[in-house]
Amino acid sequence: MKNSELMDLDTKLKLLSTRPQNANKGLYGHVVIVGGDEGMGGAMQLAGKAALRTGAGLVSLVTRKSHAPYLNLTQPELMCHGVEDHKELQAALKPATVIALGPGLGQSSWARDLFQTALQTELPLVVDADGLNLLAQQPVRKSNWILTPHPKEAARLLNVSTDEIQNDRFAAAKSLQIRFGGVIVLKGYGTLVCDNPETPISICPYGNPGMASGGMGDALTGLIAGLLAQGLNLSDAAQLGVCLHASAGDKAAGNMPRGLLASDVIDEIRGLVNGRIG
Repeated sequence: MKNSELMDLDTKLKLLSTRPQNANKGLYGHVVIVGGDEGMGGAMQLAGKAALRTGAGLVSLVTRKSHAPYLNLTQPELMCHGVEDHKELQAALKPATVIALGPGLGQSSWARDLFQTALQTELPLVVDADGLNLLAQQPVRKSNWILTPHPKEAARLLNVSTDEIQNDRFAAAKSLQIRFGGVIVLKGYGTLVCDNPETPISICPYGNPGMASGGMGDALTGLIAGLLAQGLNLSDAAQLGVCLHASAGDKAAGNMPRGLLASDVIDEIRGLVNGRIG
């Protein structure tokens, strides 16, 4: 397709360098994931586990105090912190090298307070889910983020219909980048990555219909954040993250896409980031 290019996982994996024998967790960043309003803690856990499996050195979940103590019961490597206002969030963000904003965030006054606080940082951001819905209500443009909308979220961001997004996904991705800056990941069949409307848009050739289920976006958010934590730039992290996510989905689905879970996809990430592609 004109002014576009297919992404290749083998090529993108070369962005990940071999780890030295004397490696330590401090070399691979600290992802802080902000979200998880009441009843939506699972989104945080999925994003956190994906970041860990991608290779982030440390991962913290910043969420409601009411359920923070329980989110790492089945994944003890996750650090969990409960916050109730922007001051507590500011303290929780101090060790971060990357922020993932939006999984299970909701749109309550608590969510809005955390959203506005997180946007004040100069750290790299990955914004998804209700982070995007809040952005649609109060648009700003930043250069230090990756936005990962599905078509309905993209429609809200551009104030158009979902059909308009789907009728010309390339134009939509470019419009999102022009309006909001950073790197745009427009999810869906043939996910698009746009970091500059004047250069070719990257198309993901992987993925399957089984990935149309809850939690897949949370996994992608954590995966991309984990790559940023390891030193990749915004564009490279977005492209490799999309390829890894979709390829992991294909491996997990096999010939049985129906009933595929985000947890199944996350379980395949480790093998892929270590080069076991076949």
